[in-house]
Amino acid sequence: MRGPVCDDRPVVVRRLFGPVASASTYRRWAYLILGGALLVPYVLFATVALPSLLTLDAGGTGTAVITATIAVLGAMLLSSFIPAVRVLEGTAIRELLDDPVPGVTFGPAKSWPARLRSSAMFMLHVLLGGAVSFLSLYVPLMFALSVAAPFTGRTGFGEGEDVPRGWESSWIPLVLLLMVLALFYVVAGSGALLARAAKLLLGLSAGERIAELERQTETLTERNRLARELHDSVGHALSVVTIQAGAARRTLGADPEVAEQALRAVEDSARAALDDLDYVLGVLREEPAGKAVPAGLTDLPALLSATRMAGVTINARLPDDLESVPQVISREAYRIVQECLTNVLRHAGKVPVELRVAAEAGELELIVTNPVATDAPAAASGSGRTRGGRGLRGVAERAEILGGDLRAGRVDDTWEVAVRLPTHTERGNGT
Repeated sequence: MRGPVCDDRPVVVRRLFGPVASASTYRRWAYLILGGALLVPYVLFATVALPSLLTLDAGGTGTAVITATIAVLGAMLLSSFIPAVRVLEGTAIRELLDDPVPGVTFGPAKSWPARLRSSAMFMLHVLLGGAVSFLSLYVPLMFALSVAAPFTGRTGFGEGEDVPRGWESSWIPLVLLLMVLALFYVVAGSGALLARAAKLLLGLSAGERIAELERQTETLTERNRLARELHDSVGHALSVVTIQAGAARRTLGADPEVAEQALRAVEDSARAALDDLDYVLGVLREEPAGKAVPAGLTDLPALLSATRMAGVTINARLPDDLESVPQVISREAYRIVQECLTNVLRHAGKVPVELRVAAEAGELELIVTNPVATDAPAAASGSGRTRGGRGLRGVAERAEILGGDLRAGRVDDTWEVAVRLPTHTERGNGT
């Protein structure tokens, strides 16, 4: 019994006619023809303008050709330094060569090595594109004219060359047909060569890759910071809104003044949350944000006032020189206090809160305490890994990024959150 026979003919056919059926071949062909079109002005300069400017007869034909070639290459090199040429070349590479250098920005070059590499790519594109464009015109035209050779006995334009009529000259169209097929391979190979050249000449260097990775890391860090900002701000506002809306509903008929005060607190908290949301979305969209500067420690009085309006008694001890705290520390400290007050509203309700902020000896200390039930969990401290919800984890992350530490948990009959942040250096994700 014979086993299964493996037929390799489809594979051979695909390999033989692959460049003919591949869409990338035609995109590369368009890229090469674009290079040929860009070569036309330089050819006109060499054949029309240059002879009228220089006398080349004295040195003979060889000297004229050499002089014209040097002049064309010089004009091509000078024009390749134009920023618009780099943009045009980059767009063509990205769209027609399947983007061999992803992540590269084809704007004005910032250094001479980059300019020279871009110029080399442009000149290679124009010269090779000119050669392929000539073949793209010449070979199919000659094939079309050769089809009549066995019948007319002539090839080419006009009278052409005399060839035998009949079967003796039937090989001429076949040879030119093979040349047309070979032209697809020439185009595919030239495009692959230019794509490889683009990787070598225009690709990111090791230093540029490191800079790009650093930029991406900074972007991710900033986005994480903004996520914490939004969580703390909106979470606090919703807690205040929930409590104050309930108070307004209960007192609307009995005490309209108290209800109006509660609704005013709802309005102020919602407006502050919308400002923060507008700021965060503006940064993420790289648009001008509605709030130019994030809140800091100098905004603590307004935060405490809004929380007091929610029915929470706060005894705050704040230093007089909050403006001297570095901006990045001030911003994160404000969010930490805001998150602590939000946690009090969510988990303990309207209980008295003690807040102490101290800035001394190169560090900022924040302590927030409130009464807790007798069955509250014990303290968790040291590493920043705390029990509880997302809020305390966010506080721990802020403290860790800034080189500080967090201690949170039950101390006797109170719940205490103590955060220490160094202020002598500005670590973290920047201002």
